[in-house]
Amino acid sequence: MARDDASRAIGKIVSVSADRLVVELHRGSDNFTVIGFDDVHYVATLGSYLMVPAQSEYVVLEVIGLREKDFSPAYGNGSEMDKATAAKFLDVVPVGSMPVQGGSFKFGVSTFPPLYADALYARDEDLDRIFNVEQPSDEETKTDAEGAAKQGAVPHTIEIGTSAVFKDYPVKAQIDALFGGHIAVLGNTGSGKSCTVASIIQSVFDRAEEFWAIGASFVLFDVNGEYRQAFENMPWQIQASFFKATNSELEAEGLEEGFLGADLVDRFRLPHWFMTVDEWALLLRASEKTQLPALRTALGLTTLFQENPEEFVLDDPVKKDELIEIQNHVLAKIIYSILHGDASSPSKVDRILAILGTFSTDEINKAVVSPGLTIDFGQFKDGPKRETSIKYESLLELLQKHQKDEPVLPSYANKPFSFDRLQDALDLALFYEEANGNKQIRDYCSQLVTRLKSVSDNPDFEFLRASVEGLQDYDREPTHFVDRLLGLAREGTSYRKDRQICIIDLNDASDEIVELASAVVARLIFDRMRRATPRNKMPVHLILEEAHRYISERPSRFAIDAGITFQRIAKEGRKYGAFLIVASQRPSELSKTVLSQCNNFIIHRIQNPDDLSQIKQMTPFISETVLRRLPSLPKQHALIFGSAVKIPTTFRVRDADPTPNSDDTQVRDLWYVPQNPSLHWKA
Repeated sequence: MARDDASRAIGKIVSVSADRLVVELHRGSDNFTVIGFDDVHYVATLGSYLMVPAQSEYVVLEVIGLREKDFSPAYGNGSEMDKATAAKFLDVVPVGSMPVQGGSFKFGVSTFPPLYADALYARDEDLDRIFNVEQPSDEETKTDAEGAAKQGAVPHTIEIGTSAVFKDYPVKAQIDALFGGHIAVLGNTGSGKSCTVASIIQSVFDRAEEFWAIGASFVLFDVNGEYRQAFENMPWQIQASFFKATNSELEAEGLEEGFLGADLVDRFRLPHWFMTVDEWALLLRASEKTQLPALRTALGLTTLFQENPEEFVLDDPVKKDELIEIQNHVLAKIIYSILHGDASSPSKVDRILAILGTFSTDEINKAVVSPGLTIDFGQFKDGPKRETSIKYESLLELLQKHQKDEPVLPSYANKPFSFDRLQDALDLALFYEEANGNKQIRDYCSQLVTRLKSVSDNPDFEFLRASVEGLQDYDREPTHFVDRLLGLAREGTSYRKDRQICIIDLNDASDEIVELASAVVARLIFDRMRRATPRNKMPVHLILEEAHRYISERPSRFAIDAGITFQRIAKEGRKYGAFLIVASQRPSELSKTVLSQCNNFIIHRIQNPDDLSQIKQMTPFISETVLRRLPSLPKQHALIFGSAVKIPTTFRVRDADPTPNSDDTQVRDLWYVPQNPSLHWKA
């Protein structure tokens, strides 16, 4: 052992087992404090580190317990323990290794220290090697927005807090490793999750150096409405957008309705034609066996019978002719079926004219069909007039002419249509199913029809019922919607980044609206990034607050689990630059698929046994001792582990400035007022 190591020896290993080691301190000290040549070292602090030389490297041990025992004969007969002569023991576990000279710390050990090996206290320079995630900072030259060359050191790390064990010692995380994968922020309510999320994002932009994180994109689903104040006063180089899905706050502030504007708080609009068939099924709770096929047909009919047919396949006349033939077939088959149904004559006429009032073609419309509907379909006293009979027969011939081989209806193409149009299309789809012999389809789909009517009338879904006429042409396309959401502005063949943070306030929204809006927006962003060329050049981080509400391990109580979207992003998002930051107070209820794909974990106080068990299962390399600390972590303290740090570390989270609007209720101050008969309580 080197002379320097010998001067740092504080004891020897006296017990070695698979799960822990025991270090007996040298005799002659009345406490667990060691005064070294460089500083005072409190080796008895839980979470502190010792070093054991083993050939050309040090094995790093973490202190998990301390105890002492007096071996003097007098002790135990009523006398006090002799602190000076009592044996002092430290329970430790090996956590990693590092070279004796230079080199970085590596988590995990393959060889345990031998019995009676010397244990050394860790110096500050040893701590630097254990915690250090810095990389050599090379000078880089980049071009700014004006085309000027700027040279400087691009930061490799961000400071996320200070060590809970070593006073004022900064804890840093590697930027590429932290944000180059998915992150889970877990902890009980009130433990500081919101402040942690805000603090980490603020630390990304709080860099008064040569470079700013202008290219970052954070989209935050704020289900508690608490993040707006945390990002209102960002540095001038960084811009944030705030949107609210419901009208309450907008009306209170007197803001006008907009789609995606630059107002302080704008109304969030999500055009309904952006949704997929599965997302419509989620919204309308459509059952898979009967209602989903009818819904799929109805959505296909919105494509077949577009409200603006002049915009449809103008560049392909052949295909347009085919679609017109399919339109004629659908209408002809439905009208023919109604004419031969059991309903009364007036009812038949009303149904046909109602359909043609919404859906028609040049060959089949009110003007063409109405003359043939003047015949009385009941019994005649004197027999029908010849002229009327001829018109009726002509109508039947027309309808039979357009009923050829059963065509394949076009699929849903996400083209703009009004919300009311879907109700009419669903009614037409049910008529078409009845014409094909499914006479009970209307009964089976009665709940689907009622649900669609409810969504159409419910003011909470106003954000979804975008008016086609009220939007600009570029707002009708999903790609432009996502670009404006992410703050991207097209400049020729390239893009300019105008905003870095987008917060969608869903505080007043119900669980089903949160589930739907988050899934659709996340899917649109993911689809946009999958099609980007070149891919993986603009990372986007989706921050999911209260994620257990819409990324549940158990199937959604709605028809289709929206968590499927986030599971796909968790599994495939890395190669496209789409990342999740999942914040939840109930990890046991979160999707195990999503949690298993997280590269880094920041865990606050957790006390629920099911949640603790879930964390233990997903992080088998974390010691039982570390997990036992979680129920007793103070507020604003957390345990971080993963690829962004060298070693699992308990730290005090960096203060968020400003903080989110998530302060605890001060019950005492709100309850008690000075005694005064004339005083009335006021909010």
